[in-house]
Amino acid sequence: LQEKTLLVAKPDAVQRRLLGDIIQRFERRGFKLVAMKMLQADRRLVEQHYEELRLKPLYPALVTYMTSGPVVAMVWEGYNVVRCTRAMVGDSSAVGTIRGDLSVHITRNVVHASDSVETAQREIGFWFQRDELVAWDSRDRDNIYGP
Repeated sequence: LQEKTLLVAKPDAVQRRLLGDIIQRFERRGFKLVAMKMLQADRRLVEQHYEELRLKPLYPALVTYMTSGPVVAMVWEGYNVVRCTRAMVGDSSAVGTIRGDLSVHITRNVVHASDSVETAQREIGFWFQRDELVAWDSRDRDNIYGP
């Protein structure tokens, strides 16, 4: 199933210059980048994005952290991209995953990834206008997915 998902490189990923590594992992997997922008996320955007965590003890620190420096928001497209992205991101101790390989502390976990197709659609709408997503045909699609 062709899907889209949101991936946000958090301030620690930007500061530590990990973007190339993160993007390369997705491109090597055969996923297609359809939107990307660097921004200083404001409090309103971060609060909207993490609304479901509002009552959690970690919420104030999370909002402060996510607004502490630039982030890079990306939309990736591909077959089962949501599930695959979650597996690629992993947790902070899973070797071979983005967080396992690149995180240095559980509170600085490098990226946010949408956890479902429905969540991805909603979150993409927070970070991007519809006309910021670029529809393009990948010439190697048949090599990746078959004819």
